[in-house]
Amino acid sequence: MKIFIIEDEPAIRAELAQFLSKYGYACESSDRFEGIAAEALASGPDLILLDINLPCQDGFQICRELRERSAVPIILLTGRNTDFDELLGLNLGADDFITKPYNAQVLLARIQNLLARAGAAQAKAVLRDQGLTLNLLRATVAYQGQERELTKNELGILRLLLQNKGNIIPRDAIMDELWQSEAFIDENTLNVNIVRLRKKLAGLGLPDYLKTKRGLGYFV
Repeated sequence: MKIFIIEDEPAIRAELAQFLSKYGYACESSDRFEGIAAEALASGPDLILLDINLPCQDGFQICRELRERSAVPIILLTGRNTDFDELLGLNLGADDFITKPYNAQVLLARIQNLLARAGAAQAKAVLRDQGLTLNLLRATVAYQGQERELTKNELGILRLLLQNKGNIIPRDAIMDELWQSEAFIDENTLNVNIVRLRKKLAGLGLPDYLKTKRGLGYFV
């Protein structure tokens, strides 16, 4: 698994990378901090270690930018040991907060636990059927190397059908799932979403994947 280290002290970066590599982690880092969030995400990390005191912008700003663009686990590392800093970091989307100086084995345990939780969440967020893969976190559907992005409603329809594979789901049940409101929803709105979803599935090579049982509902 890959860990991207955002730390402006070269000695600390090297020490962290050397330590983590002993436990099988691939580590990447950079000494260029302008645009570091984009560079970190482009590397495809499984976890990011992020120092708070950095040049150009502080770690809190970078944490906010990372979280706006990705759900990758983030551990903040800092010498600023205050409840305010910890609370701010967690509110900005960091998953953990460790103060310096830290025990390397404690840091390793935090990394391992966080990656384990992230892996379990990722497994639950992916539904598969006959070569089709629905990623609930990324809102994408993939088949035979091709991928399509889904809207919120398209994702909701396909998720509901996959979770109830083989069962006919009535139109009313789908509408209740998508628009949990007492407000009137025109049935044509569901028709439009079904048509768009079918078009995307057909573009992946699955023109008949989503089936209709006339007068009853839909199933896969």
